[in-house]
Amino acid sequence: MYRLPFDVSPTTYDEALATLHSALRFGICPMLESVEDMLTELGDPDLAFQSVQIAGTNGKTSTARFAAAILRGEGLRTALYTSPELVSYTERMEVDGRPVSGGAFARGIAAAFEAGQRVNARRTAAGERPYDITEFDLLTVAACVVFAEAGVDVAVLECGMGGRWDATSAVKSIKSVAITGIGLDHMRILGDTLEKIAGEKAAIIKRGRTCVLGVGTATPDTMEEVFLDQCASEGVVPTLLRPEDLADAAGEMHPGVPRAHADLPHATYRVTERPNRIGGSLVLDVRATRSSYAEVSALKPVYQAANIACAVQLAEDYLGRPLDAEKLFDSVVTCPTPGRFDVLRPEPVVLVDACHNPQSVQTFLTAVRAVAPKVEERPSLLCAVLADKDVEGIVQLLAPEFPRVYCAQTSSPRALPASELAQIFSHAGNAPVATFASIPEAVSALEGESYVACGSITTAGEVAGIFRPGVQARG
Repeated sequence: MYRLPFDVSPTTYDEALATLHSALRFGICPMLESVEDMLTELGDPDLAFQSVQIAGTNGKTSTARFAAAILRGEGLRTALYTSPELVSYTERMEVDGRPVSGGAFARGIAAAFEAGQRVNARRTAAGERPYDITEFDLLTVAACVVFAEAGVDVAVLECGMGGRWDATSAVKSIKSVAITGIGLDHMRILGDTLEKIAGEKAAIIKRGRTCVLGVGTATPDTMEEVFLDQCASEGVVPTLLRPEDLADAAGEMHPGVPRAHADLPHATYRVTERPNRIGGSLVLDVRATRSSYAEVSALKPVYQAANIACAVQLAEDYLGRPLDAEKLFDSVVTCPTPGRFDVLRPEPVVLVDACHNPQSVQTFLTAVRAVAPKVEERPSLLCAVLADKDVEGIVQLLAPEFPRVYCAQTSSPRALPASELAQIFSHAGNAPVATFASIPEAVSALEGESYVACGSITTAGEVAGIFRPGVQARG
């Protein structure tokens, strides 16, 4: 059983948040040494369990949730590390399907912070520059401590950004990895082309690990080649995930026809039943490399089929054996995906989605069109976005898809003012009915109306927090 090698001061959840908020938002320079040294200082909590790692621009959170649910269904004590949170920071760390307590979270942050202080004190004494320790560094190290103290068997780790320099890549117990797909996001940090971004995410493919390449890595050929080259250089034989019908991956793949690659193992899936309403059933058959699974079901939109199939193959690879079909069915059908086509109120319907870039918006709209083909019969749109995203691209996609638009502004310091967002919607041909200075003001004004809220993860989180007030606030 893992034990901290030193004592840490008792810390409250609010004090832990203050510690996080005082850390750097992003690193000054990309590096893993800071996290590696902090984990070593803590007695290698990341070696107290095994890990799987998931990267990708879109779909990685859902894939991570499904993978954790499947592994838990197989009898393993399973942890899940995802980001960002919708409402509370504790959502980033789960053990056996539940967010960790505020106390456990605070203890992990305190341990990570103390480890960073000790490492930097030694560096300073040796005449070396102290590390720039980021918020995500602290969270990742804290998660390893929390999971080790909880005695988990396996942790499912979602990359926060990229892969090569992502803090999760410092974890030494990673056995299996998956990459869901690539889109143009975080371009100032990861690169301005699909191929450059793919190169950053492909770095998690390393010798001795199994690898699943999701449907979003298949096209264009130049991007897929980045992943295949990395696999070849590391001696890894990847499993390629493909839909039997390309229509089943609408919104998940870039234009083009995937190459066959008959020399590589494949996993496939086929959607046999599509949801005919918001909250309706999705049913699919999955053929993984070790077994086939019929009639896997979820109350999710069609785009989740690719994520479910990816999680199935990833779980098979990690276990090295077929899954129990009955347990798989139960695990998938009961797996929550907060903020992903998430119905908060059935009537009049309120749905949130954390789509926040053009590719994820396109995926979201694919699901909307499938359950509500006629624009005039769809709910209204409540939109709020962050100023550092591709706002024009997001609005151009959303504007023609909803009968009425409302614009709001989230509490994020990066939020685009509602008035500016309204102007962009007007230029796109759908002038908003009203604008609101905050999400609570918008939700109050739309009390009796059906609507979907999207545009940023913060938007989905703030709306969800109003409808699910039992969840601890972020602070």
